[in-house]
Amino acid sequence: MTTISRIFVFGFALLILFLPAVAFAQSTGVDSAEQTTSIALSKTSLGYLGVGIGAGLAAIGAGIGIGLIGSRAIEAIARQPEMLGQLRALMFISAAFVEGVALFALVICLLCLFIGK
Repeated sequence: MTTISRIFVFGFALLILFLPAVAFAQSTGVDSAEQTTSIALSKTSLGYLGVGIGAGLAAIGAGIGIGLIGSRAIEAIARQPEMLGQLRALMFISAAFVEGVALFALVICLLCLFIGK
């Protein structure tokens, strides 16, 4: 991926993230003839954004971790097929630890959302 395409994808992702803030912006209540909308990002809306990004990163990290565990286990089993039972057990234990860390991250995100007000 070139640098220009990465910038374009990142800019598009930011546009998608902040588009609801523009769509749901409230009027300032000046005059009915001069009503304008303002983009106001409150502490709560930024908290929702942070929780969404944190939960997404936790899910992405867990997916990458489990993918790496699976690929390395298959490589090891292909090299030494007689170690299948031990490698399978270690793979499941490692995947459980990765999922536990991801679940812990999601719980922290939810605690920050509901308790951090």
